[in-house]
Amino acid sequence: MPREFRLKRRVNFYETDAAGIVHFSMFFRYMEEAEHALWRDSGMSISKAGTDLGWPRVGASFAYFRPLRFEDEFEILIRIEEIAEKRIRYSCTLTRDGEKLAEGAMTIACVLRRPNEPMKSTPIPPDVVARLLGAKDGSRDGSPHA
Repeated sequence: MPREFRLKRRVNFYETDAAGIVHFSMFFRYMEEAEHALWRDSGMSISKAGTDLGWPRVGASFAYFRPLRFEDEFEILIRIEEIAEKRIRYSCTLTRDGEKLAEGAMTIACVLRRPNEPMKSTPIPPDVVARLLGAKDGSRDGSPHA
């Protein structure tokens, strides 16, 4: 399976702390930004209007190796590691000029969001799985797409 997506970006000034280094919390935002770009590349939005599906984060982590600073250009690689019945698990690596800066992971759950009801986990729709795996005809053949 793994499906990967690469996103290149530059550090903005507001993402840095008083020491001029990207604040650790921004790495989670970078991972989520790459996730949303992956979904758009698959022809979808993770927050589609008119649907009662939601995708809350149920786990996230990062390990840091090198700092990022204002104006640094870097790449975010997000990879789908697993699609289970009701959840998706990603891995994420941030690099600058081929040097590993950080590694992270995130797990999201598929839930139904209905007014006046608690969220309830639900199976991921087959068409979402097919698109995330890159199947052009909507089938669940599991073929990778880079």
